[in-house]
Amino acid sequence: MRAALLIVDMQEMLVPLVWRGEELAARIAALARKARESGAPVIALRQIGAPGTDFDPESPGTRVSALLGLEPVDVVVDKTATDSFYRTGLAGLLVDRGVDTVVLTGLATDYCVDATARSAQSHGLDVVLVADGHAPSSDGDPTTGLTAEQVVARHNLLLSTAIHPGGRLRVVPSAEVGFTGP
Repeated sequence: MRAALLIVDMQEMLVPLVWRGEELAARIAALARKARESGAPVIALRQIGAPGTDFDPESPGTRVSALLGLEPVDVVVDKTATDSFYRTGLAGLLVDRGVDTVVLTGLATDYCVDATARSAQSHGLDVVLVADGHAPSSDGDPTTGLTAEQVVARHNLLLSTAIHPGGRLRVVPSAEVGFTGP
């Protein structure tokens, strides 16, 4: 197994809006350090949009959160869709690095994390979804009455039991995540 850490949309403007955002950022920063120590790549995805919108690529709020402690060796990939693989070159980047497993973290559980997990599997990658490494908005999903904690638990269950072509998906607590270097 050759793993890479994927950090989805942990951006300056989003971290304060999600469930336990700063705590999540600290947990992901620790995983990034662990990945680097093992020689595993750290790749942060950044949601961008059209100029003048909330996701204007020039807006300081779209920067990857400084709380993650990214280093120059880490890669930032811009994306324009919930699926981090859609028109980003992410799949090629992973192939070039010999990655067959992605350790998935970030925002938001019920949008970009879910879409990226499924797409990674469709690209033939195994996925380690960090059970306590992703979050929805602070209010969870008000339309269904689910709290943020329930949204996380539901997606951990759904993604771990879904029948999806390609790689397999496991849900693992951050304390148990390991990386294999080159």
